[in-house]
Amino acid sequence: MIRKVIIVEDEMHSGQMLKDMVLQLRPEWEVHAMLQSIAETVEWLSNNEEPFLIFLDIELADGNCFSIFEQVKVESPIIFTTAYNEYALKAFELNSIDYLLKPIKEADLKRAIEKFDRALELMERETASSTKVDYQQIARSIMSFDGGYRKRFLISKRDSFFKLRIEDIAYFYFEARVTFAVTFDGKQHIINQPLDKLDEELDPQIFFRANRQTIIHVDAVDHFETYFSGKLVLKLVNKLNDKIMISRGKAGQFKDWMNQ
Repeated sequence: MIRKVIIVEDEMHSGQMLKDMVLQLRPEWEVHAMLQSIAETVEWLSNNEEPFLIFLDIELADGNCFSIFEQVKVESPIIFTTAYNEYALKAFELNSIDYLLKPIKEADLKRAIEKFDRALELMERETASSTKVDYQQIARSIMSFDGGYRKRFLISKRDSFFKLRIEDIAYFYFEARVTFAVTFDGKQHIINQPLDKLDEELDPQIFFRANRQTIIHVDAVDHFETYFSGKLVLKLVNKLNDKIMISRGKAGQFKDWMNQ
């Protein structure tokens, strides 16, 4: 099977160098398109099958590449390239395999491609009977394979930014279309990400999706009590929240999770 990839890079010389390195490392791959702008990339993705892999420069001549994802659905795994490292957290909110700083070194590119190969091989063994490749599943597999669960968030406060470590978060909740992280000391922070996306990025041994509105940290549970109709009500440490409910359908799964 021909593996078709695309390269999005507004500097022709850099794009050609990346293409040469990719084909040197994977001569069996085919660079199906060399694109240079947001508009060109949106048009190509709208009119072609999902590529096997996308190499995507973050700063393009007509703007920031993240606007592409607002205009067209992108399911292919992505290796981001950029001269600036401040976009790393934003990149990993997407189907990101790796994040390479320019000038790109062949050793770094080789590492990123090998990471992709390992996860793809694992997924193809598990879905050998399927003819359709689930590219989002590849990206999730890569994160899991590489131990790439979320470790921290970048939080903004007025004109400054600070790091919020994942181990300091007792639970997440969604309210009025906003996601909040509540720390063990009771402080709340806005997280610019929906719960469904967080659920994919958090270590399932540590975090549990209690219901549509809440994801909890295992160490945040002080105890739980039975409720009407087989439901459970959680009591969190430090009296952080006593209204988190587990449905009857998820009660057994929750107990198994707590008993790991």
